[in-house]
Amino acid sequence: MTAPIEIEIWQGDIADLEVDALVVPATESLFMTSPVAAAVKRKGGEAVERAAIEQGPIPAGAAIVTPGAELAAPWVIHAVAVGHDLRADADRLRAALRASLALAASLSLRRIAMAPLGIERGVFTAAEAAELILAELHAFDRGAAGLPEEVVVAVAGAHEAAAFTATAQGLRARAG
Repeated sequence: MTAPIEIEIWQGDIADLEVDALVVPATESLFMTSPVAAAVKRKGGEAVERAAIEQGPIPAGAAIVTPGAELAAPWVIHAVAVGHDLRADADRLRAALRASLALAASLSLRRIAMAPLGIERGVFTAAEAAELILAELHAFDRGAAGLPEEVVVAVAGAHEAAAFTATAQGLRARAG
């Protein structure tokens, strides 16, 4: 019997979490400039950003992985859900999420934390990002093809927490 990936909504600083990897929003150039990525860089050290930049640039919809350096999480996955054009493209966001999950699977990671992709530059609202991200996560089977068993969605504020919690409850209710 299959089960969906377990999803937890958590409010706080993603860089503080002790998980197998952090998934952070990235730009195509992979400089860690979004508030979430900058917080991860502050705690993980400049080595995290240098390792990312060396692999770039990458297109929107893609992701790369770097060591976590000084973070509790040994890996950081940098996902480009929004391109330089700042266009709200749901397919790109989903592609970035799938690329992130594929990287997590390639490393046999069981528990990852992700920031809400797509909201970092105001392209998607928290509610729009929640619907896209959580619906995509619900489509995957826990542990299938090495996918993580659990994803912690680390939100920064109460507004994001409310949007992701409401969406998660709605998806659970629809799933029965």
